[in-house]
Amino acid sequence: QVQLVESGGGLVQVGGSLKLSCAASGSIFSINAMGWHRQAPGKQRELVAGITSDGTTNYADSVKGRFTISRDNAKNTVYLQMNGLKPEDTAVYYCYALGIATAKGLQHVWGRGTQVTVSS
Repeated sequence: QVQLVESGGGLVQVGGSLKLSCAASGSIFSINAMGWHRQAPGKQRELVAGITSDGTTNYADSVKGRFTISRDNAKNTVYLQMNGLKPEDTAVYYCYALGIATAKGLQHVWGRGTQVTVSS
């Protein structure tokens, strides 16, 4: 069973930085896409950033130029470097991994989420 373990969330002041990490564990051959969604109180979950196995990235317009997504395929880990944080970035951030190739076939897995709070 593949699991995702997130880390790096916390409380930061406006303009500060945080780096989120998400590591996939289990018997994994490869992972197609990894990334992050977020959900703020009272709002729908939205895509923050995603990255494919070949390094192609996409970002929400609201984070372009401030957030950078990267991954280490050898470690099955995805990172989200968040700079210039704003109060509207406050949310629970969920890691995802799609198209995980395992001995039991393809899986899609979501993390449990990590809280990011930006104080003004």
